[in-house]
Amino acid sequence: MRPTEGRRDKWRPVCEDRVSTMGQLDEVISGMSDLISTAYRQLQRKLHENPDYGTASTHFAPFVASVVTAVNATELLDYGAGKGRLQQALTPLLKQPLRVVHYDPAIDEWSATPAPAGFVACIDVLEHIEPPLLDNVLDDLQRVTAGFGVFTVHTGPAMKHLADGRNAHLIQQGPAWWLPKMLARFDLVQFNRIEQGFIVVVQHKPQSDSTAAG
Repeated sequence: MRPTEGRRDKWRPVCEDRVSTMGQLDEVISGMSDLISTAYRQLQRKLHENPDYGTASTHFAPFVASVVTAVNATELLDYGAGKGRLQQALTPLLKQPLRVVHYDPAIDEWSATPAPAGFVACIDVLEHIEPPLLDNVLDDLQRVTAGFGVFTVHTGPAMKHLADGRNAHLIQQGPAWWLPKMLARFDLVQFNRIEQGFIVVVQHKPQSDSTAAG
């Protein structure tokens, strides 16, 4: 695939980059695991009670399907799967069989540590990560991406809020902030700017390359 820029999709115009206030850092660190704090896991579970939360991946299913087809993927890890709607949306779009594994730490049945997969989709997830844990999550994405990945990031505020009043998008930063973090861990295949965010296609970077980049 040829790297492209400038593609506009379904989101509204990009908002100004900013990071929402995290509150007291010690409250976040208290009960923290490597990827999500205990308190934030509970907030996410509460937010998932909203039937409209965790369903954004369906909008990107055609793009994900096109990349899955192009790289002949036979398995997909849905990282931050929400309600699992990506699999439902992909099924009628693909001719080849695709085994889908879900991972979401806020969903009990999908919270087990995932194994590496040949294809990883991480759709509108990264902006929800607690900022002190973002590097851990990106490192874990690097671990599980054995082949190709499609990641999307929303760069502005969400319409939904957590029960503690914070905007659901804890990180609100533009591509210039995100891309160095991604390029340190992955080879970039494609970058598309879309309204209120961006989408990247990445490929596994050999450990020696990622170590040198870091």
